[in-house]
Amino acid sequence: MKKIITISREYGSGGRVIGREVAKRIGYDFYDREIIDLAAEESGLSAEFVAKTEQNISSGWLYNLLLGTTYAGTSAIGSSSQQLGTQTLPLADQVFNAERKVILSIAEKPCVIVGRCADYILRTSDKIDSKDLLNIFIYADLDAKVKRAIEHYNIPEKDARRIVQQVDKRRANHYNTFTEDCWGDRKIYDLLVNSTTLGIEQTSEMLAAFIQKT
Repeated sequence: MKKIITISREYGSGGRVIGREVAKRIGYDFYDREIIDLAAEESGLSAEFVAKTEQNISSGWLYNLLLGTTYAGTSAIGSSSQQLGTQTLPLADQVFNAERKVILSIAEKPCVIVGRCADYILRTSDKIDSKDLLNIFIYADLDAKVKRAIEHYNIPEKDARRIVQQVDKRRANHYNTFTEDCWGDRKIYDLLVNSTTLGIEQTSEMLAAFIQKT
């Protein structure tokens, strides 16, 4: 059975819930938002800042790239900064680097990891045996994602479709910026699953059974 499972997912597809249920079924540790706290400890930035910065490159890396400037950490968000020569790494880069270190560390034991470019980080690491890794992408029909956003995330119905599309765009921008691949490209995943077909519970059951046979 594969030791490390990564789950990339579209917003509203239920990927996080599926990942947690799969981990429970196969007896693996589960990591999603826990990575935020661990990355905050690693970087010296606040957990709140890490949560706001990840997947929001417009306020970090891309902003700095466009202006040709860099950020330095401040006491309001943490005292840590990372130096590259005489340059201070942009805060978005610091967050990504911290999350990368955390992901490589937790992948030393069997686990399910949701999001945060974990598939790319682990797939390109010489510390990880590719035979131990399974990368999954979970997507869903747009109407199903909108419905889930309304029912589970309390997003107003009039805004749901726009927000779902915006979040997916941010996720794609983040992934495409910090990796050499394209978010959602079938060529970089071992398995792509439309959660609309079976629903959240049966998709979780199916994936757990699949993983146990790998």
